[in-house]
Amino acid sequence: MKQKHLFYIAALIWGIPGVFISIKGIKAYCAQPSSDLWWLILISLAVISAFLTIFRRIVAKYSARIISLKGGITPCDTFSKSGWAIILFMMGLGMALKLIPGIPSAFTASFYSGLGPALVYAAITFATNTKGL
Repeated sequence: MKQKHLFYIAALIWGIPGVFISIKGIKAYCAQPSSDLWWLILISLAVISAFLTIFRRIVAKYSARIISLKGGITPCDTFSKSGWAIILFMMGLGMALKLIPGIPSAFTASFYSGLGPALVYAAITFATNTKGL
């Protein structure tokens, strides 16, 4: 398998949830009273800023890992074992949040509208890191 394919795998792993989370956040925004939107937008901007900072480092780390791989590359090589563990943990945490009753839609709107676009940004960055490969 080529390194380029690992970048595309990483882009899909980050991008698909990013799109679905963004949609869920936007739907939650649509259910909010217009008087609450200004502070929810501020919270979303803070969330996206925090996640962009974190995800830039993670994308750089795993991009360097993918570029350093030589021969006999499999899709499992996209991330380290700890990287896969973190991805599975975060997916489990996201699913667990759905099961907790009483989470306010304002939280969903602001948090998911920040997290989703940050995940999509990470996916785009992974996909564009294929230049020159």
